[in-house]
Amino acid sequence: LFLSGLLIDRQGGPSVKPPQPDGLWAAVGYSGSNTVRFKPDSGEKVYRRSVYTFWKRTSPPPQMSMLDAPSRESCTARRERTNTPLQALLLLNEQQFLDSAKKLAERIAIEADGDALEKIHWVFQTVTARTPNDRELAAIHSLLQDSTAYYQEKPDLCEELVGNNNATQAAWTLVCNTLLNLDEVVSK
Repeated sequence: LFLSGLLIDRQGGPSVKPPQPDGLWAAVGYSGSNTVRFKPDSGEKVYRRSVYTFWKRTSPPPQMSMLDAPSRESCTARRERTNTPLQALLLLNEQQFLDSAKKLAERIAIEADGDALEKIHWVFQTVTARTPNDRELAAIHSLLQDSTAYYQEKPDLCEELVGNNNATQAAWTLVCNTLLNLDEVVSK
């Protein structure tokens, strides 16, 4: 969220409820409870730090559970770190992560100068805090070109991803989504 510029860094305030799958609380909620039905927040509340996320003891936020959040049943001195395919799937498809990729792609259009290779260099360095090597630069450039061609042929998918028919923006969103999913970005 920080890299994309979406992070709301305001301190304090009530807990927030980011989106999660429908019906998740119904299976564990008491019928008379005020938390039997989950109603997600919207707007800027969705982009607050995870420390402000509402936790239902019997059904923790699925995104946080997937990314190794402790169960909160006892004190945890050190969080375990894993790197699983399921985590990668979450990072590539969950709405908050897609929103971050879209916003980061918009940042590229506004803040990065030069041709595609210079923009790739800028976003790679912004996301990883290091410069890309030649192999990484070539791979990302190839992904950008292939994605641009793909979204030019499939404007309906482009519209679904970024809300318009701009194949270049959709391709940059895919590049940003890929970079945000790198192991060195997620766990280092």
